[in-house]
Amino acid sequence: MAFRAPTLIALSAVTLLSGCSAFRNYDSELAQTNQQLASGNVDAALTLLEKNNTGPDKDLLYYFEKGELLRAKGDLSGSQNAWSSADGVVGQWEDAVKLDTGKYLAQFGSFIVNDKVRRYEGYDYEKVMLTTQMALNLLAVNDFDGARTAIKKTHEREAVIAELRDKEYLKSEEEAEKEGIKTQYKDLQGYPVASLDAPEVVGLKNSYQSAFSHYLSGFVYEALGEKGLAAPGYRKAAELRPNTPLLEQALVNLDKPSKSDDSDILIVVQSGLAPARDSIRVPLPLPISNNVVITPLSFPIIKPDTSTATFAQIGVDGQQVDLTALNSTTAMSRRALRDDMPGIIVRTTVRAITKGVAQKQINETNPLAGLAVGISSAVLEGADTRTWRTLPDYTQVVRLRLKKGEHQVTLPSAVGGSVVKVTVDQRYQVITLRAVGNQVFAGGLAAHVIPSASATNVASLKQP
Repeated sequence: MAFRAPTLIALSAVTLLSGCSAFRNYDSELAQTNQQLASGNVDAALTLLEKNNTGPDKDLLYYFEKGELLRAKGDLSGSQNAWSSADGVVGQWEDAVKLDTGKYLAQFGSFIVNDKVRRYEGYDYEKVMLTTQMALNLLAVNDFDGARTAIKKTHEREAVIAELRDKEYLKSEEEAEKEGIKTQYKDLQGYPVASLDAPEVVGLKNSYQSAFSHYLSGFVYEALGEKGLAAPGYRKAAELRPNTPLLEQALVNLDKPSKSDDSDILIVVQSGLAPARDSIRVPLPLPISNNVVITPLSFPIIKPDTSTATFAQIGVDGQQVDLTALNSTTAMSRRALRDDMPGIIVRTTVRAITKGVAQKQINETNPLAGLAVGISSAVLEGADTRTWRTLPDYTQVVRLRLKKGEHQVTLPSAVGGSVVKVTVDQRYQVITLRAVGNQVFAGGLAAHVIPSASATNVASLKQP
């Protein structure tokens, strides 16, 4: 039995590797897809996505990416269908968590399986941004009632996540104490600790609540005349991003009667791409068979996207207006990793010790099987690099009062200097623009990118 058990471990490892998703380089796949998107070749980006997802069982990431690409193409119906499929997958995750949180945590916290070969369930900020992006699709066709439903789901999802994470972090602390693991991410030699301790990361309350999502909910409720629900949205946004005049003013203006017949317009500018995840190897001293062995272990790091220049102003009818930043996917991604690192360290360390002991036993009885285990460990122990890459990075907004009719929005030359024709015909309206590389995408009923490179004053403009 002493011979048979290690041999079975070796054979299982080899079997797992054959056709295993561990060989998939998701970062490389999406880098190519995003290059096409940043060049304006959305159809080519979609073709690459389909080429890399030929199996019948599409995963969550496929629907995430497809929804965003179709949105850039202007196919809001197709985008919403793809995201509805993603929402169904996330809904199944929510049901599993609510049905038996303890069982879910036990499965997720398993020390045997590497994170990269688990079924991808999405990071918390991705789950919340999914319904936020779906709300933007609906607002692009002036469906405020539909957007209200998506926003309500966002709030409910946040509550599920909050309860789960409280229990998960407590469990990670208990497991670390039980296994005698005292290593923290700050102890990892060569790890970019500063990126996780940056002020914009530490300043976030958590990784999944977005000031933009809550401000958008306030705007939607206000547009529907539900001021009692709008106020909590604005208040939460101000709490998540304090000292932001736009958010503070939204509460002040909520009870003020409108002094004109102008339309209340929210222009949402989303730019860049979500950061990539990469894997870095860090040497750690591990107790294996009564010896301390310096073992290189893999941990995830965040690589910010550099495809798109940052900007803080846009032109509206020939006048420059300041944008207010309400969301950074890079900061949320780093906060998610910062919060997850204790659990990642425990799982990675325990798994390495267990495999180290098993490999030593195998080597003593069957060197060939030991070699197979060593090879499988080298492949499987890379950090999980999967993440929603087409998700916008920065979300900035400006709120204006505009007269009904046609207007022009001009983006800076850093992103192509595009001019977007906007038709204002609603009392409340949301206009969403997306900048990637030097391309600007606009969808929905009211916004259309036009080839002209000059903006014309066609209407009066004032900020509420």
